[in-house]
Amino acid sequence: MSAPSPAPAALVLTLIALNGHMNALAAWPTTPADRHFYLPSQAASKIVTVTRHGEAAAEIIVVTQAVAIKETGPKETINEFGEVYAFSPAFIAVHRAEPTLITFWNLQPDDDHDFALLGPDLSILMYVDLPPLNKTSYLFTFHKEGVFDFKCMQHQPAMSGQFLVLPPVAGR
Repeated sequence: MSAPSPAPAALVLTLIALNGHMNALAAWPTTPADRHFYLPSQAASKIVTVTRHGEAAAEIIVVTQAVAIKETGPKETINEFGEVYAFSPAFIAVHRAEPTLITFWNLQPDDDHDFALLGPDLSILMYVDLPPLNKTSYLFTFHKEGVFDFKCMQHQPAMSGQFLVLPPVAGR
């Protein structure tokens, strides 16, 4: 009997990535009773600082959009995928060290949404509620450049997006 051949590198990397995703999924709230909202911890604040108030250098409004909901259908889509929502815009470019006010408008009268900002290792840096028919604002200051995913944990994978954190603007 011969020894088993080593797994291809791509398979090993895929399994490692899946393990990271599964660990991140295990940390996500699954029911409303499990939801604990929070801003970045002291460790997470090395990546991004999030506050409720402060002086903003820029402002972005992010709205929640109903793509396919039970009230307006189409019924086949709802049956296959459930209700589908989106953030708009789903791609946001900001500059490192530039405080940016992000105001979330939850336009749905009867649907709660939430917002989770994920770190590069898929850890949850912050997790906040976005109540129905409400504007919720946070001042984000990123301290690291790169791409950071965000999502509504209740309506993923469709309701998701990314921050692209660019180098600081020269002279600011």
